[in-house]
Parts: sequence; C-alpha cells; structure tokens
Amino acid sequence: MDDTPNSQELFLFLASTAHDMKNSISVLSGTLERLLVDTSPETSVQAGSAYPHMAHMLYQTKRLNDNLMQLLALYKQVGKPAYPFDVQPLDLGQLVEQVAAIERVLLQSRGIRLELDYDPGLIWHFDEDLVVGVLSHAINNAIHYTGDRVRLAIRETDGWLELRIEDNGPGYPPALLKAGEIAARGTAGGVNFLTNSTGLGLYFSSEVAKMHRHRGRHGSLRLENGGQYGGGCFILRLP
Repeated sequence: MDDTPNSQELFLFLASTAHDMKNSISVLSGTLERLLVDTSPETSVQAGSAYPHMAHMLYQTKRLNDNLMQLLALYKQVGKPAYPFDVQPLDLGQLVEQVAAIERVLLQSRGIRLELDYDPGLIWHFDEDLVVGVLSHAINNAIHYTGDRVRLAIRETDGWLELRIEDNGPGYPPALLKAGEIAARGTAGGVNFLTNSTGLGLYFSSEVAKMHRHRGRHGSLRLENGGQYGGGCFILRLP
C-alpha cells in the first residue's frame, strides 16, 4: 500500500466521505422505520400498495449501512491497535435484545418471524459493537433468502460460543458458500454482478471472528445449508 502523504490524505477523505454517507443513510433508515411503524398494509388500499415498497427501501438502506460500516472498520485496520477493539464480559440477553431491536421493524415489514434460542444468563467476552454488526449483517442477508422465518440461536459448546443465524429458505447458493470459504481463509471475494455482492460482508465477519482470541484459539466463520429449518446457516464461533 502506498503510504505517501497524498495517499494518506486520499484514504482519510474516502473514510470521511463513507462516514458522512453512513450518517445520511442512518437518518433515512430511521425515517423509513418510523413510516413503517405508523403505516400498515391494512390501513388503506393506498397504504397497502406503498408498504411493501417502503419495506424494500428499508432493506436496501440497511444493506448500504452495513457495507459502509464494514468499510470504515476495515479502513481503521480491523484487528490492529489502530482499531478500538474492546472485549468486555457481556451477557447474551443484552446482545440478543440489541440485535432484535435493530432488526424488528424490517422483519415485521417483510412478514418474517425472528425466533430466539439462547441462555439469557450466559456471559461471554467479546466486542459488542463488532459482534452486533456481524449478526445484523447476517440477519439482513437471511431476510433475502428466507421463506418466513429467521432463527438466532446461541449456545456454549466445548468452550466455544456458537452464534447461528438460520433461515427456512432454499439454502445458500453454491457461489455464496464458496464466498464463505474464501472469506474464512482471510481473502475478500471478487465482485459478483449477478448478486450485487462483493464478499465484503463475509470478509469483515471472518476478520471480526479471528480478532477474538483466547488461549491460543481464535474465532471462525462458516456458511452451510441445513440447520433446524433446512435452509441457510451462518455460524460464528468465538473462543
């Protein structure tokens, strides 16, 4: 990477621009959420026709917000001292409540039920902001593939915390499963113009997983098909 003063100024400008865009999109998402809460498909014929369009707009703005958040985190050198990596002991109930609150309006607007399976008394050490970002991205992705249900399941298994996002859709296509394998190896996937995917989200999630280390072990990310619903499974494991 070029470390000349001009290149550093360019990187700073790009990061500042991405941050400004993220703030604007966050405002737009908040406005859409309020409109969706105040409007329902049953309110009137006119509202019924506009509601699904607003729901789709909210989904797309959340995707943009996810991507910009990931770009900013990677710009700040995820996993290096420059990034404010903050591991704290946190209870899983707090984590689940935060994720569910972030996704509630979008899930309701798409007619998708979020099912929760976790021990609210379980405490684990992790970076709350980063893990919330990873789970929110995974749920937003599951919304694209699911039929009408998404499951967030968290459990401790053999000294690992396993966080699963499952859906009851047809499962991840081969290209996305391949992108998950590439991300797990620490490489960002190429652009897929058919799915509008850059693999950035999976790469970011994998990097966040590996940042979490304990007694010589580090976290990991895996995509597979199956799970309780038989659809796609996003699996984050933390030591």
